[in-house]
Formats: sequence, C-alpha cells, structure tokens
Amino acid sequence: MSQKTGHQARKRFGQNFLHDPGVIERIVRAINPKPEDALVEIGPGLGAITEEILTVNPRLQVVELDRDLIPVLRTKFFNYPEFRIHEADALTFDFSQLMEGTPLRIIGNLPYNISTPLIFHLLEQAGVVKDMHFMLQKEVVQRLAAVPGDRHYGRLGIMAQYFCKVQPLFEVGPGAFKPAPKVDSAIVRLVPHDRLPHPAKDLRTLQTVVRTAFNARRKTLRKGLAGLISAEQLRELGIDDGLRPENLGLEEYVRIADFLVDQTSGSGNEGGDD
Repeated sequence: MSQKTGHQARKRFGQNFLHDPGVIERIVRAINPKPEDALVEIGPGLGAITEEILTVNPRLQVVELDRDLIPVLRTKFFNYPEFRIHEADALTFDFSQLMEGTPLRIIGNLPYNISTPLIFHLLEQAGVVKDMHFMLQKEVVQRLAAVPGDRHYGRLGIMAQYFCKVQPLFEVGPGAFKPAPKVDSAIVRLVPHDRLPHPAKDLRTLQTVVRTAFNARRKTLRKGLAGLISAEQLRELGIDDGLRPENLGLEEYVRIADFLVDQTSGSGNEGGDD
C-alpha cells in the first residue's frame, strides 16, 4: 500500500500503519467481507485494509480518533459516497447506534496501548455484533484464547470467552508495519455466542469475582477471595479453596458469582460494565 500522505504515525495514539500487501490480503480473506455486511473498522489509519474492504462493501463505516487522518481518508476514498467516517474515541463510542437491522462485523488494527480496555468495551456491546476481527499484540491474543492452567489465562480471557468464541488465526511480524513495533502481532476472530454457555445471574458480580481473584493471582482462592466468600462456602460449591485463580474455569467463576447473588437475594442482570 502506498504511504504518500506524509502523515507520521503518532505515539500517543499507538499508531503502527500496516503496509505489507500480502498480510493485508490475508487479513481481508480471513474477514471475508460481503456486500450486504454491516462492516465497521476501528482506527483505519491510512486506509490499507479500508481500501480492500471498500471494493467489496462501499458502505463501510470507520471510527477514527486522529483528526489529521480524517481528511486523508476523505480524499483517498472520495469516490465512495456511502463511506462514512465517525470522528470519535472507540473506547467510549456507542457502536449500537451504527446497527440498522444487521448485526455489526467489526474489524481493526487496534493500538496496543488501548486494546484491552477497548475489547472490554466491545464485549459489553456483543449483543449487536456478528463477529470481530482484530490485529492485536500476540500476547493479548494468547490471553484472549488461554485456558485454565495456561500462564496467559486471566480476567481478559475469562470475560472474552464468557461472551465469545475466540479463534486465533495467524501471526504477523513487525516488518508488516511502519513504524515496526517491538512485538509480534496476531489476528484473532471473536464470535459472540448465540446463547451464553455459562450465563451469570448478575454480570457485575461475575466481573467483581474474577477481578478480585486475579488481583491476587499468586494467592490461593481461600486468601484471594476471602473478602467475598469463605473457604467453607467454596468447598460447599465443590471448589478446592487451595487452588490459584488460573486453575478455575469460567463455569466455576459463574458458580461463585451466582452463589453471592443468591446470598444477597440480588436480581439477575445481563448488562454491566467493567
């Protein structure tokens, strides 16, 4: 892809522009865009992936924070009258407003410095999403897909898997970007579950349990969760209180959270934030 705009990647936005045509083609093939899709791209940058998507789906919408890039994108894609740019911060953007009957397909080369909070923000809006394809730091993809006992397993993976099926696709080396990042990247596909495999009675309670456990990830559950639940109560739930947080699966965290909800006679809630 041509990089003749003169725009310098900005460190404060975590910008690393994709330029390798082979990688771009592989990403677009993985996304497999269709003309009828409701596609939304986060942080299009100089439009490397945008250009390829627009040839298939001219109604692509993008969310871009860097106001200096917006005129570059408008000029580059002036011959696509249905192409829409939303100047906004994806971390606070309400993606549901873009849905007009068709669930959203969200794509993006996400800045490494905001990728985790942005994924949490998008998971909260999973109800309006068909799927998500992201370029992320390789370690973040490993965390998203990690299973109990894996050293990468933690809060991000548990909450991502609560809402979505996580599919790591392929890795991308630093040379595919300008400037080249100091880390390897990877592409991941997140597909929201049609039905949650382990629905919690109250999402906020589940988030609190998981966050509390992993804030003390080196401690046993007996010690780490002492402020929420007793060792005896954990054992009553069939959970070994001597385990560490990374040894517990999603279903067991939901079991703990549901117990706490029942203890306080709280009502169910599928909403929530993090």
